[in-house]
Amino acid sequence: MSPAIGATVARVDGRAKVSGAARYSGEIPLTNLAHAVLIGAPVASGRIAAIDCSEAQRAGGVLAVLSHLNLPKVAAQPSLLPSLAGMAAPGQSFFPMQDDTVHYAGQHVAVVVADTLERAEHAATLVRIDYQQSSPTTLIDQARDQAYVPQKIFGGLLPGQDARGDVEAGLKQAEIRIDATYRFAANHHNPIEPSTTTAEWDDSGRLTVYDSTQGPTATQMTLAQLLGMPPAMIKVVSHFVGGSFGSKAMIWPHAALAALAARHVRRPVRLALSREQMFTSCGHREEQEHVVTLGATADGRLTALRHHKLSVTSHFDDWAEPSLQSAAIMYACPNYEGVYRLIRGNTNTPTFMRAPGEASGMFGLETAIDELAERVGVDPVELRLRNFTETDPATGDPWSSCGLRECYQRGMELFGWSGRDSRPGRRREGNWLIGTGMAAAAYPHAQPVNPQRARARIYLDGSVVVEAGVSEFGTGVTTAMTQVAADGLGAALEQVRFLGGSTDLPNITAAVGSAGAGATSAAVHLAVTALRQQLIGLAVSDEKSPLHGADPAGVIVEGGRMCRRDRPEAGEAYAELLQRHMLPDLEAVSNWIPPAQDAGHGMHTFGAQFAEVGVDADLGLIRVRRLVGVFAPGRVLNRATAHSQLMGGMIWGLSQALQEATRMDARSGRWANASLADYLVPVNADAPDVVVDTVEVLEDVVNPLGVKGVGEIGIVGVAAAIANAVYHATGYRARHLPITLEDLLPRPA
Repeated sequence: MSPAIGATVARVDGRAKVSGAARYSGEIPLTNLAHAVLIGAPVASGRIAAIDCSEAQRAGGVLAVLSHLNLPKVAAQPSLLPSLAGMAAPGQSFFPMQDDTVHYAGQHVAVVVADTLERAEHAATLVRIDYQQSSPTTLIDQARDQAYVPQKIFGGLLPGQDARGDVEAGLKQAEIRIDATYRFAANHHNPIEPSTTTAEWDDSGRLTVYDSTQGPTATQMTLAQLLGMPPAMIKVVSHFVGGSFGSKAMIWPHAALAALAARHVRRPVRLALSREQMFTSCGHREEQEHVVTLGATADGRLTALRHHKLSVTSHFDDWAEPSLQSAAIMYACPNYEGVYRLIRGNTNTPTFMRAPGEASGMFGLETAIDELAERVGVDPVELRLRNFTETDPATGDPWSSCGLRECYQRGMELFGWSGRDSRPGRRREGNWLIGTGMAAAAYPHAQPVNPQRARARIYLDGSVVVEAGVSEFGTGVTTAMTQVAADGLGAALEQVRFLGGSTDLPNITAAVGSAGAGATSAAVHLAVTALRQQLIGLAVSDEKSPLHGADPAGVIVEGGRMCRRDRPEAGEAYAELLQRHMLPDLEAVSNWIPPAQDAGHGMHTFGAQFAEVGVDADLGLIRVRRLVGVFAPGRVLNRATAHSQLMGGMIWGLSQALQEATRMDARSGRWANASLADYLVPVNADAPDVVVDTVEVLEDVVNPLGVKGVGEIGIVGVAAAIANAVYHATGYRARHLPITLEDLLPRPA
């Protein structure tokens, strides 16, 4: 039997999803279910002057109208803490409907509960709210002079500024200098399933919540904090989640509002955000400005790197995407300075969005590196190799694993990069200008900070159930963990069932930052390994077993049976052993303690991106014709699901480069295109030929199976590769995203 890990295995949950048997948080059938609809403030700054709920309360089927006038106060104000900590993880340090202040457009100011969704939606239109407005601040250019350098960003995980060496001395030493400013429009996640919570209380005061979340435990702990309840009295179920991309990594106010509404009306309540509310209720990738300065010798070796970022955060949190983290360590550069500056604006707190920080920070760096390669007169890959670093420049520690050189080489082969004429505008097919570009990719390997647990149980017929409280939100974790369990026990895939998605199961931290596969596989691997050792120990001590007296280290498992390595015919099946001992089941619980982030190794995943574009010389239309991405993510658990994750990330990188932008109406402080009709994302006709490959390098530091994860790295570098290809085709150097056809239209003489 071939090893289960690394195989291309069809999704074990695929049939449930395509047949409709899979139940999402908005599809849980509950008796006497009521529906809640949120009302958002149409103003971005001010206060509520008056609320008239009388007409809404008289409408048919209405059970309650809740606002700051009658909603109970939360037990504790939320405190921003990233969900990797395994504790409460509110999305922002603000809970709505506690007073009459309006901080941002779309802020929840009332919730209507009725016996049907349609009646709740109708009654919400009957609530009359008067506002006293003040002028909002929502854009960088409105308050650039009010920017400040925070002490910490990203939920307190990272410093607001960092440095090594002497940047000014490095710039004076430089023979070539690149100075560039890059701008990024705000982006929103837009998973197919809007965030949804269904809450039900029982007569004992126990709360059960069905929540679309990346971390059931994060929802449980956040609700416990906000409601002032013991976590043991709250059960969170999240078997299937219809996409997230970071919007469901943190826990936003609607989850607690659903629970409060259910307690108020004394019946189960479902609260689903509308598509427009997804733009104002679950965070976003903030508007950003990056100033990048490179200093280099005449042959392109970096002497200095300065990277400053300016972005808009909320009134209550110092949140910035960590855009400087990977850019700071990508190349061997002795002198570095990174500074975050923030503007407090009328917005909800930004949040994780796929490759948070790297998707923006690496665009600025990799575009500037391309410009430096042109100034030096060398191939862009060669310049990157000249500045390659074998160690983490910030600490001097070796990488836990790298593989970047191999990614460059493999990517060049797959793409056909050799022999490229670097001069812009030299290749043409009819009216199409053709260009090629590339960029490096890096993403930090995030480790949970608390123990990760799983439980494995084998029954007397040899069937196996493995449990861990992780959500399935499209990444294929259920399938991959089935493979890990089968591999560890030497069992057939058909014998193994993986269960997740509930806080009644052993705790796994929220699957954020590409950490889910590594954390969950480590816990599952240790659980099945412990169970295997129990079984082997039972066999070698059993006088009736063919393995009696054998050295446990010399016993191997395969095909659901144990046998001696030196005499494979001497062995027995798990089921035989359990039945002989009259054991209905046997189980083991693991407790994996992750290594610290500063455990003597730099922990990053690396890759290389290549792109070919065509640009219509008259119309400015950009068409991405080919994408090639090669990555070194450690051990791959499932080829098919990993390939899917990486390809999806690359298509999202195309979207970031050419389409995605949430536009702000500065007068009203409201998003102007808060719908899928107006917020542009790629469709099948936009998707080019995409080639994905991985190189596996030895990784024995991050976790027992050497798994780094692939959820984020696929997007990193794509936008820069496309922008560099656009420059190669046209001579236009893009310094803002998305690149639009207006940028490329011929200018009148």
